[in-house]
Amino acid sequence: NNPPYNTRAFRFELTFSPNHPLEPPCATLRTPIYHPSVDLEGRVCQPLTTHGHWEPATRAIQVLQDLLLQLDSPDPRRLLRPDVARELQERPEEFRRRAEEHTRLHAEPRPDP
Repeated sequence: NNPPYNTRAFRFELTFSPNHPLEPPCATLRTPIYHPSVDLEGRVCQPLTTHGHWEPATRAIQVLQDLLLQLDSPDPRRLLRPDVARELQERPEEFRRRAEEHTRLHAEPRPDP
């Protein structure tokens, strides 16, 4: 919902273990994204879904809301791509330009409201 990602749409997959809800789901972005918390394979650094933080009462909608919040507001402390996190901290204008270009090239058109 926020720049630099708000102009297009991103696909993701939420995978549930056979042991769910005792084990957390795994969120994977299927659309490439230029983001410090998402690696090149689409894995997301999402503390909510780590074994140390997971609570069986957590609902799927909470996982999705946490993911969207994280994508909207990149946190350089939650990183899987140190180079992108460094760029976000040291050269935010360059980060935004690259993220917008990457979004334009890889993400899908947003559906009409």
